[in-house]
Amino acid sequence: QVQLVESGGELVQAGGSLRLSCAFSGGTFSSYVIVWFRQAPGRERESVAGIRWNGINTYYAESVKGRFTISRDNAKNTVYLQMNSLKLEDTAVYYCAARPSTVIASAASLYDYWGQGTQVTVSS
Repeated sequence: QVQLVESGGELVQAGGSLRLSCAFSGGTFSSYVIVWFRQAPGRERESVAGIRWNGINTYYAESVKGRFTISRDNAKNTVYLQMNSLKLEDTAVYYCAARPSTVIASAASLYDYWGQGTQVTVSS
């Protein structure tokens, strides 16, 4: 069974940086599209960034473009989310999700495999 485990979330000051990791197991990593989502209390889960198997085709939400960078290391079965210039509104639980596809999709309902989430808190 495919499993995903996120790590790296912590308290950080506004304007600071953080790198999240998503470890993948139980399947052929290069066959899956990986997408990062986030959810704050009382809000809908929203997509943040996604990446195709080749590590080149990517997707970013408008709110994070220019600040966040998604990447993947197929040799390590790991996806990363580099978060720079963090803002208060970036505070949320961040999840990674996987789907056996060659096309990036931003809708959470399309993903069957999810990690447990990691908390990111941005303070002023």
